[in-house]
Amino acid sequence: MDQVCRSLRRMRLTNPDGRKELSPIAVLRVLVERGTALHLRQDGCLRNESVEELEWAWNGQTVRIGVTSVGQGPLVLLLPALSSISTRQEFAPLQRRLAASFTTVSVDWPGFGDLPRPAIAWSPTALSAFLDHVLDEVLQAPYATLSAGHAASYVLDSERERTGRAGRLVLLSPTWRGPLPTMFGRRLPIFRRVAQAVDLPVLGEALYRTNVNAPMIRMMVGAHVYRDRRRLTPDWMKSKRCVTDAPGARHASLRFVTGGLDRFNSREQFLDAARACQAPIDVIYGDDCPPKSKAEMDALAALPNVHSSIVTEGKLSFYEEFPEETASLVISRLASRPGDRTSTAKSV
Repeated sequence: MDQVCRSLRRMRLTNPDGRKELSPIAVLRVLVERGTALHLRQDGCLRNESVEELEWAWNGQTVRIGVTSVGQGPLVLLLPALSSISTRQEFAPLQRRLAASFTTVSVDWPGFGDLPRPAIAWSPTALSAFLDHVLDEVLQAPYATLSAGHAASYVLDSERERTGRAGRLVLLSPTWRGPLPTMFGRRLPIFRRVAQAVDLPVLGEALYRTNVNAPMIRMMVGAHVYRDRRRLTPDWMKSKRCVTDAPGARHASLRFVTGGLDRFNSREQFLDAARACQAPIDVIYGDDCPPKSKAEMDALAALPNVHSSIVTEGKLSFYEEFPEETASLVISRLASRPGDRTSTAKSV
């Protein structure tokens, strides 16, 4: 195991032909294929956790993307929600609990996360291309993919195009429409102008700061994200400022808020993508999600090929706030037969 850890740190394994050095994630896949286990210590702390960066090119620019991997067993990909403050770190409590049963790999989205980001006019096309890259080149054929929030829309769209490559689908608080279009019930022309203005040096930064100042973050998170407002400690706020203050953060953030990163244009498109999926679909969401978002989740959960589970009193980030309950549901569903697609809700 010590030798494996050194290999993970060096990340200098090569392909069998010896001509091409493997990426950090390719190293992980080699270890998974060889049956190497990344274990948990008895005290529950992660041991042999690998935190690395993935480089991806878009529009001639290199994008650095954070990746965290840990665990043993079948490979499970975790994709965080798109949000001004979301990163793969929100999966850490859940990932810690899944790691005893699965090799888990959480990957940030380009334009999001806590690393510096280039000034790119992010679009649904770009994010779909990134997901294609992850599923085709980085982590091919995972046993399952867990996706939160808007990430679920991208996974459903990907599965509609090429079914089966993301494995079993577990959608956590799945959404398809950005915050402002959800609030107003439609996309207003001004949303597109705001999204374009965010790229301007001075005005763009000012617009961005109206959305990510401390009072706004506390208000939105307390109302929609967490049930327990006591989570909003100074240390928590400091960690989120690292996300919002990262260079280039505004370019994807405001596009998400204004609906510029919506993969679908209507509920029907969202549901049609789910109907077209041949992979088993499990939807898990909190009973206290914002009403307009929950209505979309309820519509998805009502489909005959979807199994749904409800976490009592959970909001949008129930999986971060209640990781034990969420892990129990995920492990139970992934252990079930692929053909088990009942739509009966389960409360926790």
